[in-house]
Amino acid sequence: MAESSSAVVSSLRQFSRQGLGAPILLILMMAMIVVPLAPLMLDALFSFNISLALVVMLVTVYTLRPLDFALFPTVLLVTTLLRLALNVASTRVVLLEGHTGTDAAGQVIKAFGEFVVGGNYAVGIVVFAILVIINFVVITKGATRISEVSARFTLDAMPGKQMAIDADLNAGLIDQDTARARRQEISDEAEFYGSMDGASKFVRGDAVAGILILIISIVGGLIIGTAQHGLSFSEAARYYTLLTIGDGLVAQIPALLLSSAAGIIITRVSASQNMGQQVIHQLFDNPRSLAVTAAILGLMGVIPGMPNVAFLTLALISGGLAWWMQRRHREQAEEAESAAPGPSAAQPEVKELTWEDVTPVDPIGLEVGYRLIPLVDKDQGGQLMQRIKGVRKKLTQDLGFLIPPVHIRDNLELTPTTYRITLMGVTVGEADVYPEKEMAINPGQVFGTIEGIDTTDPAFGLDALWIDPAQRDQAQTMGYTVVDANTVIATHLSQLLQTHAGQLLGHEEVQHLLDKLAASTPKLVENLVPDTLSLGVVVKVLQNLLNEGIPLRDIRTIAETLAEHGGRTQDPDVLTAAVREALGRMIVQQINGMQAELPVITLDPKLEQILQQSIQSAEGSTAGVEPGLAERLHQALSETAQKQEIAGEPAVLLVSATIRTMLARFVRHSIPSLQVLSYNEIPSDKQIRIVATVGQ
Repeated sequence: MAESSSAVVSSLRQFSRQGLGAPILLILMMAMIVVPLAPLMLDALFSFNISLALVVMLVTVYTLRPLDFALFPTVLLVTTLLRLALNVASTRVVLLEGHTGTDAAGQVIKAFGEFVVGGNYAVGIVVFAILVIINFVVITKGATRISEVSARFTLDAMPGKQMAIDADLNAGLIDQDTARARRQEISDEAEFYGSMDGASKFVRGDAVAGILILIISIVGGLIIGTAQHGLSFSEAARYYTLLTIGDGLVAQIPALLLSSAAGIIITRVSASQNMGQQVIHQLFDNPRSLAVTAAILGLMGVIPGMPNVAFLTLALISGGLAWWMQRRHREQAEEAESAAPGPSAAQPEVKELTWEDVTPVDPIGLEVGYRLIPLVDKDQGGQLMQRIKGVRKKLTQDLGFLIPPVHIRDNLELTPTTYRITLMGVTVGEADVYPEKEMAINPGQVFGTIEGIDTTDPAFGLDALWIDPAQRDQAQTMGYTVVDANTVIATHLSQLLQTHAGQLLGHEEVQHLLDKLAASTPKLVENLVPDTLSLGVVVKVLQNLLNEGIPLRDIRTIAETLAEHGGRTQDPDVLTAAVREALGRMIVQQINGMQAELPVITLDPKLEQILQQSIQSAEGSTAGVEPGLAERLHQALSETAQKQEIAGEPAVLLVSATIRTMLARFVRHSIPSLQVLSYNEIPSDKQIRIVATVGQ
């Protein structure tokens, strides 16, 4: 017996591997409609149908999220076809053999016709009608409506979700593989809810078909029984009606189970708990609600004429559960307090101060208020630490040197929802976040308004709102980019680290870069430091490059340029200009991509000559520029750069090499979108297009 069972299982697996399982199943279901089935076979198939419906419903109960059972719409279609095929097969047997008695169509139909409704076909019709009403009017209609709304909102929210993934990817919070997986999940989610919108119509149509099959079978049975087999009307009504009612009940119970399964899976919210755990945790975890329920039931139980025993019993059970849960919560709180470190009874011995007590400042620090501690605590499900690791990894790859670790600590001096970012002990950024809410950022064009707390995105200064997580899909549908508190902090940190990257690069980091370069080009590093330039000069040049937004990934080209020009000058600014010329192709590509033409802004020749004279007289600073001229120049450059942004083109100021450094420092913080290039930095194969000329 065991050998035969294993042979059957292996055969089924072989069919599945060859892709024959589904076609064979569909062919068998179609054959059931045409080929007459014996009562024994009907019993087996009806029992299998009920078992399959139970399995499907239990899978939906224990599924953590809807996408874990993405095959459900297909399963719903197949089970509906199986049930309809069984209906046709059983109806044929009932009409052909119904005159022989109530066991003509098998024991399952007989049991449902006689035992379940007590052999009374009038009761059977009422029970069947009630089941159909429950299935058709209540469960199926509600599941259909939820499917329609879920499909519509899921499709409408797809662009916003895609933008959120792109924002996380650009901020370094996730890598390409994670972004690809999240995009695939969004696509699968849209397909699932779209399929459920159509699959729910199967169940609705099945309920209608059940009613029509019942009526047709009863009418047909009465005609066949009285006209062909000579039965009296009462006998024909008893035989055929009971058989038809039994057949309908056998089909409606699996239909009711699958309708319930469809309603359960479409109303599920993705979580780390199955449905049973969620019910216990969310519904019965509050002792106060159970205590109030017990009091109300107790009052109803002492009213004369009420079912006192039932109400008082439930009141005692509810009160007992409320007392037990309250006691359990108290014990958990006491255990947490006992586990927390308390004040020491003995005073520690005061030690003499040493140099070990001098705490160096952290290169990068993140201080959080006490309400933000769960964001950084892994034991409480905090994800900020992982996000920060992602930011460090992406910036390390983009900038070309290792970003130092971020030291995180709580600061009771801050307000509960405030965080502060420090570099070398100096605050460079501070903002408030709401850990229980999400930030809806206005990217520039949204369709509609949403309620929330007005705020500003700390990273880029965009208008934003703090909204409830339940409003996320609605906000994304309107065009908002919605991110959680972890992403807000991580993006702000990423933006500040990019802006102040030059401060993070010191002698140790540069020495590591040179040691790594020496592994492949030892002679180059040997000739550069200390023979040609000191380490301090190299550090200053690399800091200048980072301050101007140029990464250090091509450290070999940088080192070769410094070795070539280091014998003629030790001035970091002059060496920086030489390195920029060597990296010109990379700089232009970083600004304008692979476009063959670069739109640029130029200065009037007279204005450029005035600036050159001012620099020469002031030894390279902007102090020699007349204040009124500096103000007019700044305003003109700001307006021109803004026009370029509106036109969707990069804002590039092209000037001579002698004034490039001065102008770059002049606009670095006030007009960050404006890139200042010299003529020597433009590759020979790159065409330029003058879009504006700024005069006096």
